[in-house]
Amino acid sequence: MAEKIATGVCREGANFFGHPRGLATLFMTELWERFSYYGMRALLVLFMTAPEAAGGLGFSVAKAGAIYGMYTASVYLLSLPGGWLADRILGQRKAVLYGGLLIAAGNACLAAPWILFFFGGLIISALGTGLLKPNVSVMVGQLYGPGDQRRDAGFSIFYMGINLGAFLAPLACGYLGQRINWHLGFALAAFGMLAGLLQYAAGSKHLAEASFFPAGASDPEAKAVAWRRARRILAIPAIAVVLAALAHASGLVSRSAELLSNAMGAVLLLTSVVFFAWLFMTGEWSRAERRRLAVDAILFVASALFWCMFEQAGSTLNLFAERSTDKTVLGFQFPASWLQSLNALFIILLAPVFAWIWVRLGKHEPSSPAKFSLGLLAAATGFAVLALGAARAEGGALVSPLWLVAVYLLHTIGELCLSPVGLSAMTKLAPARISGLLMGVWFLSLSMGNYLGGRIASLYEALPLDTLFMLIAAFGAIAGLLVALLVRPAKTLMGDVK
Repeated sequence: MAEKIATGVCREGANFFGHPRGLATLFMTELWERFSYYGMRALLVLFMTAPEAAGGLGFSVAKAGAIYGMYTASVYLLSLPGGWLADRILGQRKAVLYGGLLIAAGNACLAAPWILFFFGGLIISALGTGLLKPNVSVMVGQLYGPGDQRRDAGFSIFYMGINLGAFLAPLACGYLGQRINWHLGFALAAFGMLAGLLQYAAGSKHLAEASFFPAGASDPEAKAVAWRRARRILAIPAIAVVLAALAHASGLVSRSAELLSNAMGAVLLLTSVVFFAWLFMTGEWSRAERRRLAVDAILFVASALFWCMFEQAGSTLNLFAERSTDKTVLGFQFPASWLQSLNALFIILLAPVFAWIWVRLGKHEPSSPAKFSLGLLAAATGFAVLALGAARAEGGALVSPLWLVAVYLLHTIGELCLSPVGLSAMTKLAPARISGLLMGVWFLSLSMGNYLGGRIASLYEALPLDTLFMLIAAFGAIAGLLVALLVRPAKTLMGDVK
């Protein structure tokens, strides 16, 4: 029996690998949400660029890359208002439920054979992911009381659910979409999210009471106000679909995908610059706090540059797998999207190894800026390897899939150096009164990186592949070396924060 305590934290007996039963519910919810997201993402660029005769949309790579970048950037950018809506209006439990329903509806729209539903589905799915993703993680933390030493281990188990879903999704949705019918692949992604919601509803009794209502809505009148606001929020997806219909009817999307992408890039850049300018020009920060905020700014830029390379998995790497890779093994030809599972597989295999390495190094463990530099250099090395593979594929030759296996291995090493420490470093360096705001900034860096990755993908047919990949590698290596040069001054600015 769960015990609801005054703080709203849910304490249960150790019945899920020594953790509260609610962790199983959230583990499976996130597994199916990531199954839905990565299943759809594995097909998205391939579907957009496939000829209409093959059931695709027949978009140019430039147009598909711009749309892909806008979608993946929106997913992370919308996590900021998604978290705010949960805190102020919906509560985390309702936010996750509504977000999941929107994701399922969005993927169901992608499963329909009409172009209007395609654009509407992307908008609805992005809104749903922005609502679900930040809040399901908050709910994991609510399962543990203050000082509960199981918290970090609980998040590690939860993280394995993310990667298990990311591993299975390209295998299932990719095969169904590429080998049978594109729309059936998207339909499977929608079904996966519905499966996650069913078990979420069944297991919701094991979740913390604090997740049910927004902060501060403890009395009946406040709850009623919150629900009235929540009903108004439900109009947003309908408005988004109407806007998509108008944009499609006017030909705006078809004619101006690149223009819309440029506008979004300007918004992201302006938001980032204005935020950090506001941060440094306002607030009564102490000298130590201001120095640590400078390190946050460095890590923000490094994070965005890393993700712009890493998140090309669904675009340039996916296109290379489809067009330039020999996908026959022992007489069986596997879908290009299957290679999307490698990153999650390597995470599952290598995450315990890296955790052991950091503990083993003890006081010699690299600082957060040093790990960021290693992450950038690993991602850059991956593209340098791919440039060699692309040179061998010149003239239409198909190369071994081992080239991409090596790339995904190097990118996973980079992710393990950067991603687990990124959010931790942001919050450790932030002044306590804006720690929540700085957590949102981490999502902004992911949004910026995804956008830049999509724009780079637009150049896939504009440059020789080996040249494009080598330019990306050089760009990443320069960024990694610059961060390496800043490690010593950054450590000085960090003070006693490790």
